[in-house]
Amino acid sequence: MLSDETLQQYRRMSPSERLRLTLEMIEEEIPYLLQGSPEKVDRRFELLRRQNDERNRNMLEGIARTKRSS
Repeated sequence: MLSDETLQQYRRMSPSERLRLTLEMIEEEIPYLLQGSPEKVDRRFELLRRQNDERNRNMLEGIARTKRSS
């Protein structure tokens, strides 16, 4: 969980600054995603897929609730 201070800092950033920060973090972390046995790498990416699917499902449910209440 991010602190309120960190959230405020991100909110003050322009979209291009947030994108640059995101791309820098991705570039730094990619080597770690690919370390380990092929099975371990596969499990790591499967976990990322599940987490992304859950996030997408939650967003779609929220959008659907918003449309129903309008």
